[in-house]
Amino acid sequence: MIKITGALMILLATSWIGFELSRRYAERSSQLRLLRSALQSLEAEIMYGHAPLHEASRRIAKQLRAPVSELFAAFAGKLLQKDTTVKDAWEESLSEVWKRTALEKNEYEILRQFGETLGKHDKIQQQKQIILALTHLEREEKEAREKQAAYGKIMKSVGFLSGLLAVILLL
Repeated sequence: MIKITGALMILLATSWIGFELSRRYAERSSQLRLLRSALQSLEAEIMYGHAPLHEASRRIAKQLRAPVSELFAAFAGKLLQKDTTVKDAWEESLSEVWKRTALEKNEYEILRQFGETLGKHDKIQQQKQIILALTHLEREEKEAREKQAAYGKIMKSVGFLSGLLAVILLL
């Protein structure tokens, strides 16, 4: 009875690990979609809303779910602090929230570079910078969906099968 219980625990644990790894792939593409939506909203706010950057960021944060909403909420809060630049507020917010995302280093670089141009240009140039960031994020999202399709099911299967192998070897 103890062997069967132990075998089930091993099988459940390795299956859970496989499902978690698979979920991470799905979460990455979902968060990239949210980021693209956030940047499109920011573009609309800049071009047509005429709201200050901190107000536009606060509105965007209310529309989205975490962790993307946390990024824009932190950015809005940091913009209201004295002695900070837009670039520094963006980078601090990005590094603060980054640990809670499923995104990869490429996306971090795209967003960091976007933050360097944020608030430095007129509306038209800022719109071009947002479109550039959106293009890069779209490419990353496509890659994330491809990885999700290719590796998502594999991770689930590998988790279960590795548990099954461990159980067989232990019995």
